[in-house]
Amino acid sequence: MSHHPRVRCKALHSKIMSAEEAAALIQPGVNVGMSGFTGAGYPKAVPVALAKRIMDANLAGQKFKIGVWTGASTAPELDGALAMVDGIELRLPYQSDPVSRKKINAGDMEYLDIHLSHVAQSVRNGFYGKLDVALIEVTAIREDGALVPSSSVGNNLTWIESASHIILEVNSWQNAQLEGMHDIFKDQDVPNRVPIPLSNPSDRIGEHTIRCPIDKVIAIVETNSPDRNTAFSPPDASSKKIAEHILDFLDFEVKKGRIPPSLLPLQSGVGNIANAVLTGLNKGPFENLTSYTEVIQDGMIDLMKSGKLRMASATAFSLSPEAQEDLNAHMGEYRTRIILRPQEISNHPGIIRRLGCLSMNGMIEADIYGNVNSTHVMGTKIQNGIGGSGDFARNAFISFFMTPSTAKGGAISCIVPMVSHVDHTEHDTHVIVTEQGLADLRGLSPKKRAQQVIEKCAHPDYKGPLREYYRRALELSPGKQTPHLLEECFGWHTRFLRTGSMRT
Repeated sequence: MSHHPRVRCKALHSKIMSAEEAAALIQPGVNVGMSGFTGAGYPKAVPVALAKRIMDANLAGQKFKIGVWTGASTAPELDGALAMVDGIELRLPYQSDPVSRKKINAGDMEYLDIHLSHVAQSVRNGFYGKLDVALIEVTAIREDGALVPSSSVGNNLTWIESASHIILEVNSWQNAQLEGMHDIFKDQDVPNRVPIPLSNPSDRIGEHTIRCPIDKVIAIVETNSPDRNTAFSPPDASSKKIAEHILDFLDFEVKKGRIPPSLLPLQSGVGNIANAVLTGLNKGPFENLTSYTEVIQDGMIDLMKSGKLRMASATAFSLSPEAQEDLNAHMGEYRTRIILRPQEISNHPGIIRRLGCLSMNGMIEADIYGNVNSTHVMGTKIQNGIGGSGDFARNAFISFFMTPSTAKGGAISCIVPMVSHVDHTEHDTHVIVTEQGLADLRGLSPKKRAQQVIEKCAHPDYKGPLREYYRRALELSPGKQTPHLLEECFGWHTRFLRTGSMRT
C-alpha cells in the first residue's frame, strides 16, 4: 500500500517534501497565485513556512516581498501570516484579513480590488504581469496527474495553466468524496469565444478534475488541516426584519407573475444578513429553489436539508464548523446537489443574465439616489473589496442591496446624501433594503428614487435631516435631474470624521 494514498500519481512521489522545503523554492519578488475563496480551499502549510522565511530575511536586512493573487479572501494562515511579516507587495483581487486591511489602509501594502469574474482573463492576457508560481490546495492527485480540487475552485485552473511552476498542498482533511462535485470549464479568450453551454444551475459542462502539466510541479506538501471558517451569528432583530421585507417583496413579485413560484436562481453574498434571508426562505412558502452563486453558506445547507433547495452552483463553501461537519457527514448526498465551478464561470456576467439571478448583497452605505458603496469606510479606507457583487448586480434580474440603517450604535447613517465611494451606480441597484423597509427603485426617476429611499429605508433619527437636505437640494441645486448640494453632500461623513457622529 502506498504511503501517500492521496498522491496517486507515482511519477510525482519524488516531489513530496516538507512545507519549509517548498517555501524555499519561492523567491523574493515573484507573483504567487494561491488557491482559496472565502476561507475555503487555501494552502495552509507553505504560506506559514514562507512567512517564517520572510521574517528571517527581514531580520537579516533583506527585503522579501511577493505578489499574492487568490480567488478571494483566505484565512490567517495565509493572508494574516504573510501580512504580519510585511511579505506582500501587491494583493489581489479580494481580502478580508484584518492585518492586511490595516496595512493596505496605512499605505504599506498595494491592493488591487477587482470584479472576481475579470481576474482569470486578465491574468491570462498578462494585465498584471507574469505569474511565477501557483500554490494550490487539492484533495487528491489522480494516477494520471489530474488534480481533485478541494473546497473551493476559484482561479485555480488559471493559476495552474499560467504559472511557470506549481506547488501543491494535498490536504487529507478534505473529504475524499469531494471528487466528482466539481465542474471545471474554461472560458475561451477573445477573439475565440463561443457561447458557454450553461442554461440551468444544474448543468454540468466541464470535467471533474483540473488537468495539471506534471513537468511544472516542483513540490508537493501533504497536509491534514481544516479550513478555518467562523460561525455565523444567529440573525438579530435587524437582519430578521430585512429578511421579512425581502420575502414579502418576492411573494409580491410571484403574485404579479414576474417570477415563478420556485423563484429564480438565488445569489447571496456572504454574511449574517445574507444567512438571515436564507433562513427566512427556509420558513417561507417557496419550494424547489435553485441557487447560482459564489459561495455555499450555512443557510443553503439548511435549505437543502429541508428539501427547499434543489440544486446549488458556486465556486466555494463558506461554512460554520457545525455546517462543515454536516457536509462532511453527508458528502455523498450533497455531491449530487452541489456543483463547484471556476469563479470565471460562477460569476460570469452572461450566465447570470441568462439565468435571471436574484442577487442579494450587503453594502456599507447607499445614497438617496441609489448609488451603493460596498467597499470603503468614509470614502478612503477599504473594508474588504467588491468581490463578486458587481458581477451579479449589473446582470441580475433583480438586484438587492441590504444593510442595517445605522452603524456604530447609530453614530453612522447607512443612508446618506451621497455615497463617499461608488461601487455600484444607481443603474445597477433595483432594490434597497434596511430593517426600516424596502425601496423598489425600478422605473423611478432620480427624484422619485430619493423620496422612496428616504421614506422607506432611512432610520428615524436621520429621516428628517435627509428630507431637509433633499428639500434644499431641490431648491438650490442648479440641475434638477439629480439635485445635490455639492458643498454639503459629504458633510455627514466629514462631521463623523470630526466628531465621531453623523448626527447634527
